Amino acid sequence: MIARDNRAIRAFRQGLFVTVAATLLTAQGCASVSRETTGSIGRSSGSAPVAAMPASRLQGAVQSYGAAYERDPKAKAVGLSYAASLQMVGRNDQSLAVMQQVAIAHPKDRDVLSAYGKALAAAGDLPKALETVRRAQTPDFPDWRLYSAEGAILDQMGQSAEARGLYRKALDLAPNEPTVLSNLGMSHLLSNDLQAAESYLRTAARQPGVDSRVRQNLALVVGLQGRFEEAQKIASAELSPEAAEANVAYLRQMLAQQNTWSMLKDKEGQDG
Repeated sequence: MIARDNRAIRAFRQGLFVTVAATLLTAQGCASVSRETTGSIGRSSGSAPVAAMPASRLQGAVQSYGAAYERDPKAKAVGLSYAASLQMVGRNDQSLAVMQQVAIAHPKDRDVLSAYGKALAAAGDLPKALETVRRAQTPDFPDWRLYSAEGAILDQMGQSAEARGLYRKALDLAPNEPTVLSNLGMSHLLSNDLQAAESYLRTAARQPGVDSRVRQNLALVVGLQGRFEEAQKIASAELSPEAAEANVAYLRQMLAQQNTWSMLKDKEGQDG
C-alpha cells in the first residue's frame, strides 16, 4: 500500500459535510426561485440542483440567487439555495452570513436550522453546528438527513464511532440512501480502512440518481489503494466531457495533496 499521511485524508471531513448539505437542499422537492418552495432549484423548469451543477454554471447560480436574495432576504427557498451555491464555490463565510439572516427570519424551521448548521460547519464552527443540527431534530419524528448531517459533523470532530451510529440510524429510515452510504464510506476512509470505505462507496454508487461526488469519492478510495487506471475510469464514467474532466481534476488534486499522483502512475508502470 502506498505510504501516506493523514493530512489530505482529514481534508475530506469538509467533503463529507458538503455532500450532506447539498442533499438537504435537493431531497425535499424541487422548485424554481420564483416559486419559492423549500430548498432546491427547479426540476420543473429544467434547471439542475446546485449539487449537480458543473463548475461553469455555479458562478451563474451564485449571481442569480444573489440577486433574488437581495430582493427578498427573508425568502426561505432563495436563502437556502443561495447559501448552498456559495458553499459549492467555497465562499463559506458568506454562506454562513446568509444563513444567519435566514435563521433570524425562520427561527423554528427545521430545514433552515439544518442548513444553518451545515453553514456553521463549513465555516469551521463545529460545536455550534452540532448544537444547531441537534436542535432541528425531533425524536418523535426523526429526519434521516439530520442524522446524517450530525454524523458528518461528528466525523469532522474525530468522533467516528458515534458518527457511524448516526449513519446507521439514517439508513434505518432511508435504506440504501446513497449520500448516507457515501458518508459512511468516507468515515471509514478517515480511519484508513480503505476496503470498508470502498465497499460502502460502491454500494452508494450503484444507487439510482446518485450525485457525481459519490463517484469522485469512490475513485479517490480506489486510487489510494494504488489502482490508478481504475480510479480514473470511475472518475470519468457516464459523464459529459466537461464533468468527466472536472472529476479527474478533483481526483488529481486530492491525490496530489499527499504526493501520490505521480507515485500511482509509477506503480501502474511498474505493474505493467
